Amino acid sequence: MNYRILFFLFIIPFFGLSQKTKLDLKNIEKNLTNPTSVYNYDRLIFKYKGLPKSIDSTEAQHLYYGRNFRKDLVSQSGDEFKGLAEAFKNNNFLECIKLGKALYAKDPTNLDVILILLRAYDQTKDMGNFSHHIAQLRLLTDAIKNSGDGKSEKTAYKVNSVGDEYIFLNMMNVGQDYTRASKTLKDGVIDIWEKEENRIYIKVLYLD
Repeated sequence: MNYRILFFLFIIPFFGLSQKTKLDLKNIEKNLTNPTSVYNYDRLIFKYKGLPKSIDSTEAQHLYYGRNFRKDLVSQSGDEFKGLAEAFKNNNFLECIKLGKALYAKDPTNLDVILILLRAYDQTKDMGNFSHHIAQLRLLTDAIKNSGDGKSEKTAYKVNSVGDEYIFLNMMNVGQDYTRASKTLKDGVIDIWEKEENRIYIKVLYLD
């Protein structure tokens, strides 16, 4: 969809220095539901909404991959999201903000919702909210970047959805000149993106 075009690519220092963190989905699920854990979902989401720049790599990992264990997510096939996408398509940015804020409240780590809000805040010159959501987008996509190195099936980058995969590819400047091959696994699909001698492995997680 057109709203996935990352208009802000040139102002985000995407590939900065960061620590690779081993991805343990079972531990993430356990921590998010544990009221005494420092990685409890309610604690993390409060910090994420208020001070996203203070989130560390392990917290970002819990926030991004923890979406696999939540039941209250915004669906792209739902009427609310379709309304948001339609407002964006029609360049109705004030309506985008209104609808986007409501969906963000329900699903604050949804990359598609964040991207539309970013575009709307950019168009309405609201740099405060724009900068806030940029910080959130950076930490979530950094969680993907830190899930692997993308150089092999074993060390593939891991994403929650195909939509997130395309967002991540855009941020890596992987364009239409790459070809894709796919391999189905028990818990997901491995996509191999190839251009000449370059290969990028991305695993789309299917955990249901």
